[in-house]
Amino acid sequence: MADPNDKADELAGTEQPFVQHLIELRDRILYAIAGVAVCMILLAIWPGPSGLIDLIAVPIRNHMPPDMKLIAVGVFTPFFVPLKVLMMAGLLMALPWVMYQLWAFVAPGLYSHEKRFAIPLIVIGSALAYLGIAFVQFFVLDKMFGFIQGFTPESVNATPDIASYVEAILSLYLAFGLAFQVPIVVMLLVRFEMVTVEKLKGFRGYFIVVAFVIAAVVTPPDVISQIALAVPMCLLYELGIIGSKWFAKATKAQEEAADQG
Repeated sequence: MADPNDKADELAGTEQPFVQHLIELRDRILYAIAGVAVCMILLAIWPGPSGLIDLIAVPIRNHMPPDMKLIAVGVFTPFFVPLKVLMMAGLLMALPWVMYQLWAFVAPGLYSHEKRFAIPLIVIGSALAYLGIAFVQFFVLDKMFGFIQGFTPESVNATPDIASYVEAILSLYLAFGLAFQVPIVVMLLVRFEMVTVEKLKGFRGYFIVVAFVIAAVVTPPDVISQIALAVPMCLLYELGIIGSKWFAKATKAQEEAADQG
């Protein structure tokens, strides 16, 4: 943060009443909801709820007999499950817009040099979330269901329920999307001098244990998905350490330039 003893604080006099903050928060929430709704409408037109279900069902269908389909046990499952998938897909599609609304709400309380690196973090964070979800869809699910189906006795006809399947994969999407934010968290911790790069390097061994514990808690009880989450987290931790050096240096240079200006 800029030192007020060096120059006039650029945020001085910009304080707003509490009610004004609530109004701004309401507006940003409404903008975010509107963005999600627009994305839902677009996805409802194409590929449609059924198309989305068919897409996310590809990993498990690849390990089922060609003539077998997922089943819907509940009476209202054929309606509510596609709607739930449509809502989640709309939220994911609108994720950069939602994150931008969050940034726009806190932006008035940031210095100019802090605002400059907020947008890149939003872009990188969104890209990492999409990367984590794609990793689940195109790699983890296929390996996980192949592993699980390998333990199914020949006398058992495995016919998964679409509701439980969607719930399981959405939880994996969320887990991997959040786990892939590790570099962002590491860079921010170093940037705001909460930890140093040296301490992060020293914590490397502990983080590996933490990553595997988290993976064991948030993923299904199979070794494939646990390893698939823990290993990328460890790699992303290393990426965060590397990126934090550049990020801290670049943002501090902008802060010093702002102080001198």
